Amino acid sequence: MPRVRRALALLAVLAAPAAGQEPPAIDSPAPAGLAVTIYRAPDRAAKTAIDRNWARGYALITERRTLTLPAGPAVVRFQGVAAGILPESAIVSGLPDGVREKNLDADLLSPRTLYAASFGRPVTIRRHIGKQVREEEGILRSGPDGAAIVQTAQGFEAVDCHGGQGAIGYHGVPPALPAKPTLSILLDSPVARTVTVTLSYLAWGFDWQANYVATLSPDGAHADLVAWLTLASSDVTGFPDAETMVVAGTVKREGRAPYAWERSGIRSIALQCLFAPEVKEETMQLLALPPPPPPPPPPMAAMDIVVTGARMAVQEDLGDLKLYRVPDRTTVAAQAQKQVALLDRGKVPVEVFYRVRLREGDPGPVRTVLRARNRKDAGLGLPLPAGPVAVFAPRDSVPLLVGEGNIADKAIGEDVEIDVANATQVTVEAVHAASGKHWKDYGLIVRNANPRPIRFEAEILAMPGRVRKPSVTPVRRDGALRLPVTVPANGRVTLRYRQIDDD
Repeated sequence: MPRVRRALALLAVLAAPAAGQEPPAIDSPAPAGLAVTIYRAPDRAAKTAIDRNWARGYALITERRTLTLPAGPAVVRFQGVAAGILPESAIVSGLPDGVREKNLDADLLSPRTLYAASFGRPVTIRRHIGKQVREEEGILRSGPDGAAIVQTAQGFEAVDCHGGQGAIGYHGVPPALPAKPTLSILLDSPVARTVTVTLSYLAWGFDWQANYVATLSPDGAHADLVAWLTLASSDVTGFPDAETMVVAGTVKREGRAPYAWERSGIRSIALQCLFAPEVKEETMQLLALPPPPPPPPPPMAAMDIVVTGARMAVQEDLGDLKLYRVPDRTTVAAQAQKQVALLDRGKVPVEVFYRVRLREGDPGPVRTVLRARNRKDAGLGLPLPAGPVAVFAPRDSVPLLVGEGNIADKAIGEDVEIDVANATQVTVEAVHAASGKHWKDYGLIVRNANPRPIRFEAEILAMPGRVRKPSVTPVRRDGALRLPVTVPANGRVTLRYRQIDDD
């Protein structure tokens, strides 16, 4: 038995990694399951369009991967995570012995990082002098800022400073430069095993909004309302066949989405000859490497929008928030935008009226407004996420755009008002009648050039308690005091009220 124990101890010593030896690296296979939950940009108003080049929202990404682990310490690399990943938010569950360390391999393969990571490594200098091509072996002895200093058999020299065009060929890609965003974890498994793990993390570079289209009936009393969920990603990583959801409402989130240059951290490479102040861009050739990846997609502003509307998104409760689940798996593509059907309601009762806002008696522009009631008995009755609205009206059986507005997040039971466009047939004139020590009387003449009566509301931007003696019975909507009135066809109406000044 002692001899057997000594033999086992010797085998254990031989099998243990030598002191200072790097643990083996394991590349995780592609995810077997994906879920992407997108949150709106916290500081983007409903009337502000998504910036597809800089999506300022974020997403919770959940991946399911199967790992084959060796016994002992190992580094597992999750390639293909989002470039905008917040590594401090990453959680890996399903590992019986947990995670010892996690790292974000942020130095992606680029001309600059390849040059920097090749310091002290062999390279090939290729020079084009006239019609001749000369190659020489050397070792890179400088960083990516300044001159390209290479040590050759003849000594040290600066590349591309001899009147010809020079290039540096690399013999391979250093392992520290992944071609895809990669999250690495260090773990220590007591036995070899195969496990299924779940990786969850937050990432910047995503956004979503609702987009509505309202088509008025010929009499203006009803509208067909169609809505889409617009999903946007400015990240370089795509997530195919993902379970996709969006969250409506305001979620407190510290910080902001980084700019594009902050996300990538990649700067261009500029090499300068030692004896000339002129800065040159060094030509980089990757020799003896796999073929280069396909060119990046065109700028997002020129990309097509994919529309898929086979089935409607399903609304669910998420605490005080609302979650909309896309019923079919969909691809959240890299640097792309997609629309998924949200709702389709026909003949929703609506009211078209005109509104002006008054500040100290002075009117702003008269606006055409479309109002609906978000109730089931009024054709709606569901939470409506914020987003822009395009309003169409029929003209000789052809719907024409009459204006665009937006709505904020609306709960069931609330009024939905869409500020559509400036009015052209309804005008107002302010009249300042009289004033006292602590009060002023204001008047407003409303003229209607339409061949039909119209509904008009004057919204007073003042504390409601300071408005006295209105000429019509006021109503309160969304916390504001309004004076509603019907203006006859080709007629006019005068509104009056008194405003008490501050003491």
